[in-house]
Parts: sequence; C-alpha cells; structure tokens
Amino acid sequence: MIAASNVTYRVGKKALFEEVNIKFTEGNCYGVIGANGAGKSTLLKILSGALEPTSGEVIITPGQRLSVLEQDQFKYDAYPVLSTVIMGNKRLYEVMQEKDALYAKADFSDEDGIRAAELEGEFAQMDGWNAESDAETMLNGLGIGPELHHKMMNELKGSEKVKVLLAKALFGNPDILLLDEPTNHLDLGSIEWLEDFLINFENTVIVVSHDRYFLNKVCTNIADIDYGKITLFAGNYDFWFESSQLIVRQQKEANRKKEEKIKELQEFIQRFSANASKSKQATSRKRALEKIELDDIKPSSRQYPYIQFKPNREIGNDVLEVNNLTKTINGVKVLDNISFILNRTDKVALVGPNELAKTVLMQILSGEMEPDSGDYKWGLTTSQSYFPKDNTKEFDSEDTIVEWLTQYSPDKDTQFVRGYLGRMLFKGDDGVKKVNVLSGGEKVRCMLSKMILKNFPGVIIFASRDHQVVETTANRIMEIIDGKLIDKLTTYDEYLASDEEIKKRFTFTLSEEDAGDN
Repeated sequence: MIAASNVTYRVGKKALFEEVNIKFTEGNCYGVIGANGAGKSTLLKILSGALEPTSGEVIITPGQRLSVLEQDQFKYDAYPVLSTVIMGNKRLYEVMQEKDALYAKADFSDEDGIRAAELEGEFAQMDGWNAESDAETMLNGLGIGPELHHKMMNELKGSEKVKVLLAKALFGNPDILLLDEPTNHLDLGSIEWLEDFLINFENTVIVVSHDRYFLNKVCTNIADIDYGKITLFAGNYDFWFESSQLIVRQQKEANRKKEEKIKELQEFIQRFSANASKSKQATSRKRALEKIELDDIKPSSRQYPYIQFKPNREIGNDVLEVNNLTKTINGVKVLDNISFILNRTDKVALVGPNELAKTVLMQILSGEMEPDSGDYKWGLTTSQSYFPKDNTKEFDSEDTIVEWLTQYSPDKDTQFVRGYLGRMLFKGDDGVKKVNVLSGGEKVRCMLSKMILKNFPGVIIFASRDHQVVETTANRIMEIIDGKLIDKLTTYDEYLASDEEIKKRFTFTLSEEDAGDN
C-alpha cells in the first residue's frame, strides 16, 4: 500500500496539489489522468520520493519495494542489457555483485566463506537462480531478442533502451509499480505484451498514460486530477468518463430542482409577506430559502484543440497508384516491388514491427525520398500533407509560431493565422514564442494547424502505436515484411485475430532502426 496524506505541492505561488489524501492498495491498477500540466508526472515523482511535497507525507507499507519506470535512456550505458534489467531489484543485484566479488578473490578466507554462505541464502530467498531467465523472458516479450541481451546499453537504439528500462521496472515482482507513459516508443506488439503482464500483476500499479485503449485494458481504478484535487473512480477509463458525466448531469438536475424551489419560495414570500394571516408561513419559507445552496459545478480544467479538416473540393476516384516501389537502405531491401491502389474511402494503417519500412514508404510518397525503382502517381484532385515521425527540421528556425504558420497559410493576414492557432490552444502571447523552443506537444499542435490549412481530402495513410486510434480509424491494414506488402481490407482487431503468426510477429520481432535514430 502507498498513500498520500494531506499532500500539498506548490510551484511558486501556484498550488499544483492542495491537501490531497489518497490511498493506492494491493491488487489494483490505478490510471492517473488529467489535462496537460495538471501534475500527473509530478504526482508519481512525489510518490516515488524524487520530489518532496511542500507539506504532507507519502506513506508506504514497511518492507514493500517500490519500482519506477526511469526516463533517462543514457543512465545505464556502461552496463550490459541483462544486468540493467536485474538492477530493477536493487538488493538482488547487490547480492550478486558481492557474491561474484568474493568468489573471484585469490585469498578466499574463512570469513569470506561465512559471508558467501549468508549471501547464497539471501540470493536463494529472492529466487536469484531464476533472475537471468526471468529477465530474458521480459526482454523477449518486449521485442528485445536474445542477440541483444549481452550487449552494452550504449550499443542499443533509443527505442530499444526504452524497452530495457521498462523491463527493469517490471523485474522482480515489485510491491508497488509506478509507470509514467510506459507505452511511449513501444510498438503495438510490445504494448499488448505489457497489457497482459499488468492484467496478471497482483500488486499495486499506478500508471500515467494518454492511451485510452491501454487504460481500459489494464486499469481497475482511475485517479482524475482536476483543479488540484484527485478524485478516485472505480473502473476503467470508459467507466470514469461515463461516471464523471453522470455526476455532472445529476448535479445540474439537482440545481435545476433547487432553482425551481427557490423561485417557488420567493414568489410565495413576495406575495404573502405583507399578509398578516400568512406572515408565519412567509417567515418559515424565508428560513427554508436561506438553507438552499446551489452546488458549485466547475467545468473541467481540460481544454481540447478544435481539429476540423475541410476539403476544398470532392476528391475524385483516382487517389494514388503505387507501382513496384523498391528501396534499399544500408544494404537491406526495405521495400521490394511494392504496389497498391488507394481508393477515395480508404483509411490505411501501416502496422507491424518494421518501423523503418513504414517511415521510408511515407517519405517516398510525400516526396522527401526517391525510390531506387518504381513510381507512384497522385490523383489530379488530391493534395497531400505529411506528418513526419521526426519533425525536428520543421522547427529549426528563429520564427515565431505565427510567422512559421503564415508561410503555409493561403491567407497571410495575421489575425486569420492567429484564429487557427487559437483553435489549437495557442492563446495570446503564445503566438510570439519561437518555434525552436516549443515542447513536443506544442510542435504536434503546430503540425496539425499546418495540415488543416492544406485542406485534408479524407484519405489517410498513417502509422500509430495507439491501438484505439488504429482500430477506430483504419478500414484497410498494410504490413511490410521483408520488403513485401501484406494488404487487407479489414479492421485492425480483425487483422490481428486472423492469424496467430501475426500476433507472434508483432510481439517478438525486433523493430528495424527508427528513422529518428539514424
């Protein structure tokens, strides 16, 4: 069990949390949700001890071990992959190191023998003999194959390091598990493996995530952060949404009835307050009126961007024709004679563990990369806009947000551009911020603003690690395996269910090198 008792946390004069009391108990998975900046990650840091609250305390059941998903990808560069995972159980790793050091001594003494025996007992008690095999199982499940288990961490790509750090957090059956955005940078297969792991995990989990599908799958409770308070709801994300909406509706209905009662009492008082025979009744109703208090219904502090794509004209039947596209990178044939025709109603999801193939195909179709052979042709009625995985180059300038977006706008009027930015939650002075200092989320909102100005025609080719986005958006699934294309008119869930080999491939195949890691 871990609990926050009267916890307040202030940043300057602003209280991020105020007198928070909440208890997280064994056997439950708590999803922490809230608007950007509400304090989700800060809450996890306070619970882990990485941040001291301004007042109040965090209470952990004595003897329980807490494990945290670390975010620093370079912290363990000097260590082997397997050792990094086993470090998730700090005491076990210390015992292993001390034990190995003793056995390596040339002058092994009787005292060393006694100490080694003590360590062996502790090692066995912590199931140390299965430590390496348990670590390997986790790594395999997350898509880190055996050929990487004995490499140094600095030899791994960023996306692979993230998976190792996740395995480290999960290792050794911790009593309390804190996970901040664990699905970031994971492929869909690895997310599915993590979902199964957490569903079967018997201890306490507290997880921050923006992935609604993931929260629905793993959470037994939702902790909603709003206005500096944390409200606990039983059930998963969808249940929280329905419950929170129901509470607001009930409060509004209760207020409506109170307002009707207030009106009725006021009319009686106004009508009979001067009437001697009714004066007692009027006085009684005045007392009743004073006791009625309307509920203070605060709207959520969450704000959502207004995203609406409007095409300039109806798209024609000829959208995109791809013929025999081939591309080799670093001696590996990433695309091998790929051909397909895109129709006007298609919403295509590029899925599978081969991240490089998906990125290369996108870059070729957007005109950013030339194929080795083959060609493609966009329809005359189409216009294209590309949202790249790595958008660093887009924001490598000293432009303000308004200046940056104006170059893509058909109307160069500043007020017109500011109107689009306002829809994407850039208010007031935000427009004069330099684009090279924007956060990741702000850059995403800028890119979406740019795409809205391009007038989206209704056809999508996209790649996403969000299961719900893929399932609810796509009506056509494409996967590239060894350069060859699998193309199915189906939903994502139906595609996964159609063949056991697909699930195995998504779970155990290592991702190709991400374009962002080149």
